[in-house]
Amino acid sequence: MPEALSGYPHGFVLLSSFMQHFVSELFPHLTVRNCNQFRITRNSELFVDEDEITNLRVALQGELPARHLGNAVRLEVSAETPPHMIRRLLDESQLSDRDCYRVNGPVNFVRLMQLPEMVDRPDLKFVPHIPSVPKALTTTTNLFDAIDQGDILLHHPYESFQPVLELLLQAAKDPQVVAIKQTIYRTGTDSPLMDALMQAARNGKEVTVVVELLARFDEETNINWASQLEAVGAHVVYGVVGHKCHAKMMLIVRRVSQGGKMVLKRYAHLGTGNYHPHTTRLYTDFGLMTSDQETCEDVHYVFQQLTGIGGEILLHQLWQSPFTLHAKLIDAIRAEAEHARAGRQVRIVAKMNALLEPTVIAALYEASHAGVKIDLIVRGVCSLKPSVEDLSENITVRSIVGRFLEYHRIFYFYANSKKDVYLSSADWMDRNFFRRVEVAFPIRDRRLKRRVIAEGLSVCLGDNQSAWVMQSDGYYRKRRSGKSIRNAQFGLLTKFCS
Repeated sequence: MPEALSGYPHGFVLLSSFMQHFVSELFPHLTVRNCNQFRITRNSELFVDEDEITNLRVALQGELPARHLGNAVRLEVSAETPPHMIRRLLDESQLSDRDCYRVNGPVNFVRLMQLPEMVDRPDLKFVPHIPSVPKALTTTTNLFDAIDQGDILLHHPYESFQPVLELLLQAAKDPQVVAIKQTIYRTGTDSPLMDALMQAARNGKEVTVVVELLARFDEETNINWASQLEAVGAHVVYGVVGHKCHAKMMLIVRRVSQGGKMVLKRYAHLGTGNYHPHTTRLYTDFGLMTSDQETCEDVHYVFQQLTGIGGEILLHQLWQSPFTLHAKLIDAIRAEAEHARAGRQVRIVAKMNALLEPTVIAALYEASHAGVKIDLIVRGVCSLKPSVEDLSENITVRSIVGRFLEYHRIFYFYANSKKDVYLSSADWMDRNFFRRVEVAFPIRDRRLKRRVIAEGLSVCLGDNQSAWVMQSDGYYRKRRSGKSIRNAQFGLLTKFCS
């Protein structure tokens, strides 16, 4: 609103407020007795009968227009809405009283997210951050040579996602590259990564892309990308029936000179987050570039599963859902409990977005009872209750809420001094263990392992500014500041900018 009307340099009024104030003018000759806000949230899942369809892409295209007609799951109403109107809204939406939420103020605060971009107040905004590039990638222009020198770890958004895109661009142009394989879950409507894959296909590379068409809210975008990829000759696969492909993998097969002859060598990128250039500037994620042949062979086998017909394959390094990830994780937790009972040093630290799976929670309770100190960093929903006597007194749970969305999944086990560290695309939820294709991959290089522990876990455990600690009753309380101020994200920004 103009300052002369609002009385403020930046004054905003919700359109709904205008409507409520002047609603009587919209209904002349009638008496308006009430005007209240409400919002209905509907189930946005698209349902297709995978046993009946012959073309998943066509089936989804038919379902998308009806998404807004999904079953209601929640009703939000402004606090002053009269009971009889709430009753009518619940009945017409086929909801119960427990599905109704009374809100003081606007019922949709998401609308306010656009305000910061509309106000020119740099003093109230974060200082723009320019991601750094690892030193290993600044000494050579050929990324394949850099990876041959050793594994490369990228920590987004503190470090740039550009090297991942550059690796794909170099592969698209390199005459020695014969094949590129990639998984796509979310990548955005304007993706240079997808442009690079199409360029590779035009250049005669064998390009295989596993596109997850059922990535919620990205179905239409992914359908469009699939069509464009097929148009340039790429081989597009839609994954495994009944299992979303959530794993983040890229595999490049390249001819190299070895012992005086040309042989094929594999290079891989594995990540905890999506191949999405925009979210890599907002979400915290790790990515690993490697030419380790056991790891690359595992990635090759997973792509074989996704693009062919086959069941579980014995993998050297990767833990994979829906086959081994859950069992391997349970084994690792129980192994720590056994070490504790034997009087050895033990520790579990894990970071994820959500913790819900019952058998994992039960194993963690058992390990805590055995004396294992367990620190969990869970950004979102967590069904485990920490610090409960005779159950979880050795378990802490905290959530970090800061400038960036904490997104990476990290699993650390002391493992009788081996200090095993795994990175993954999987949260500890039923769907990730049993209804998705996921991978967890080990960090084998000791230097990189120390980096993951320091940058992904230790800083979060030491944070006393952005950390919310779960109590035994399930409620969160802000962690009290100590003598020194420690902010995990600010500390990492300072480290990577210096």
